[in-house]
Amino acid sequence: MNSTSSPLELTSNAAPSFAELFEASENNFKTGSLRTGTVVAINTDSVWVDADFKSESRIPRNEFEDRNGNLTVQIGDKVEVVLESLENGLGETRLSREKAKRLETFHRLERCYEAQESVYGAIGEHVRGGFTVYIDGLKAFLPGSLLDVKPVKEHPTIDGRELEFKVVKIDKDTHNVVLSRRAVLVAASSAERAALLSNMKEGDVVNGTVKNITDYGVFIDLGGVDGLLHITDMSWKRVKHPNELVKVGDNIKVKILRFDREKNRVSLGLKQLAEDPWQNIVRRYPIKTHLFGKITNIADYGFFVEIEPGIEGLVHMSEIDWTNKNINPHKIVKQGQEVGVVVLEIDPERRRISLGMKQCTSNPWEEFAANHQKGEKVVAKIKSITDFGLFLGLDGNIDGLVHLSDISWNETGEQSINKYEKGQEIEAMILAVDADRERISLGIKQLQGDIFADYFTKNPKGTVVKGKVTEVNAKYALVDLGDDIVGKIKASDASRATIKNLTHLLAIGDEIEAKVMSFDKKSRQINISIKELQPEIDNENAPTNTQLGDLLKEQMNESQKHTEKEKQEEGQG
Repeated sequence: MNSTSSPLELTSNAAPSFAELFEASENNFKTGSLRTGTVVAINTDSVWVDADFKSESRIPRNEFEDRNGNLTVQIGDKVEVVLESLENGLGETRLSREKAKRLETFHRLERCYEAQESVYGAIGEHVRGGFTVYIDGLKAFLPGSLLDVKPVKEHPTIDGRELEFKVVKIDKDTHNVVLSRRAVLVAASSAERAALLSNMKEGDVVNGTVKNITDYGVFIDLGGVDGLLHITDMSWKRVKHPNELVKVGDNIKVKILRFDREKNRVSLGLKQLAEDPWQNIVRRYPIKTHLFGKITNIADYGFFVEIEPGIEGLVHMSEIDWTNKNINPHKIVKQGQEVGVVVLEIDPERRRISLGMKQCTSNPWEEFAANHQKGEKVVAKIKSITDFGLFLGLDGNIDGLVHLSDISWNETGEQSINKYEKGQEIEAMILAVDADRERISLGIKQLQGDIFADYFTKNPKGTVVKGKVTEVNAKYALVDLGDDIVGKIKASDASRATIKNLTHLLAIGDEIEAKVMSFDKKSRQINISIKELQPEIDNENAPTNTQLGDLLKEQMNESQKHTEKEKQEEGQG
């Protein structure tokens, strides 16, 4: 021994102490420790391994099989195993090859994490927040946010393929491993992406692969750069969902519509590679053109008809039937049905076509107008009674309206309508037919003639009539002239004198004589005047009663006295 040797060298070269041997023995028999064993026997369900314990251990055969079920060891092979327990209650030592493989894998992942190297594994089941990735028997966690460069709503395809990942977090105590697929994709595409972005320009036609499908469109991988093909740019015809046209993995040709270099956003178009069917649409389909098309979609407000690929028009619910305006389209037609339609309106800028289905049949309003004329009498049943009149069912399954004001000459509409019942058959006169607005006006009172017009014909302007006052206020009075005819006297027509309040001159029940002046068609009243008879008051043959004449003379005298008094007061002043 060299006299210059240090105590440390002497210790290191010396035989292991009892304490060191005891510690090593403790580690060898510690649960969870890694040991090397020898395969001594293999049967149908087990592999027997000798790991220098008091007995050989039986390990399930499947722990030594690969993914395809092939056995990976033979008798005599050295294998790494983990001690689970020295005694299982039956005198056997329990070993695990599966745990040993996971431990080996974990140590390998530790080295990859420190060296920033990639690892390979297969995506397994979906778990909360992400996915399980299997790496040689070890379960690692892949957060959903690290699955791809962009957020992915749909789950990835689980087909057992080996994918490349980066280890971004590792816990030596719990053996938890966190992976990232996104880091691999970003690193792999950075150079390719830079080259692609430098050469990309709007209007280019490029090839890409369908990467992801959403409700609003498709993400296309252009070779390191993702572009969005919006659902509205997929086809000139209506597309309910992008998966009608493409599926993940499809290689398609698209056109670059817009490219934002700052945000690296690329908008793509597929329909732009085909000719726009809306070009010259007005020339191909003039208004009133009759067509046949297939129903592609049915809504509560109508249904859409495809008249050629990429061109759909709307048949609004009001254009389905001539007589039923609130018809339910689902009860009339079905999707895929071929129907005849007529072009009503085209708006090329908004890409809208209005179609009509009822126009393929004869218009019952026009037919009625052609076969009937104003003043003609019809007999029909009451279909409904409303607040504003009676609806009568006419030829062609259309309705005509008897307005409240056209039921009776003598009664108000509210009074006269109570005399009728639904289903009752009555007679009416055609007053007007407006086929364009789909309106037919009928009248019941017109069957009796116009009593007001008749009265005015028999009593023209200037005729002196008699009547009794039925209503009076400051401005006018109403006079019953007989036979439900009402005369109206305005305050200005009651006297030559100035009358500020007609109630001071007339009262309900007064019998008067007056001269017919005019006929008010709107109010259906005869305008009469007492004033026009006043020049004849002094004549003994004047056609007015003495009481009213005396009252008028008295008021005129009072008015004259009042005027003279005012003049005297002005002179004295």
